[in-house]
Amino acid sequence: MGEKILLVGGGGHCKSCIDVIEEEGTYQIVGIVDLPAKLNQDVLGYAVIGSDADLPELVDSYQHVLITLGQVKSPVRRIQLFEYLKSIGAVFPVIQSPKAYVSRHALVSEGTIVMHHSLINAGAKVGRNCIINTKALVEHDAVIEDHCHIATGAIINGGVKVGAGTFLGSNSVTKECIEIREETVIGCGKKIIKNVPPQSFIF
Repeated sequence: MGEKILLVGGGGHCKSCIDVIEEEGTYQIVGIVDLPAKLNQDVLGYAVIGSDADLPELVDSYQHVLITLGQVKSPVRRIQLFEYLKSIGAVFPVIQSPKAYVSRHALVSEGTIVMHHSLINAGAKVGRNCIINTKALVEHDAVIEDHCHIATGAIINGGVKVGAGTFLGSNSVTKECIEIREETVIGCGKKIIKNVPPQSFIF
């Protein structure tokens, strides 16, 4: 196995991330950081080896980190973790499932995970610390800003801009070339056909 990687967050999303990391094969998972009450438990055979208080020491030992805490209604905790971990020297690789397709003409930034059977097409740009979840589609020239979660089966059509900290629910669909402003939450199955103001909740 290659470089060691530390996972931060041990819930359901962590399990999906573990599966992608194992399939991708570049990194060796050394353990998981979670709540103090979960110390010495495990997730899919990987031990919880510390809590937030242990992060400086753990990052000193294992520089590569992936935030595996999920994001539904709010990105705040993922953003806090990302900024704190950056400040103590963590390095965030891009994790891409071998079952996903990312165009060589697309850009995916640090700390983002691209999960099984998702597709990022030519000219698309995906920011830092994002989740591009299973079977999500990010079409040509779309821009996904930092700290977004594009959930399972969501479709971001060509030229769409998604503002930072936004969540698009499972099987949601956007019209091409619209703008969804920052910190918006869109429920599963919604069709978005016009621009969306900041901090909107659409259910």
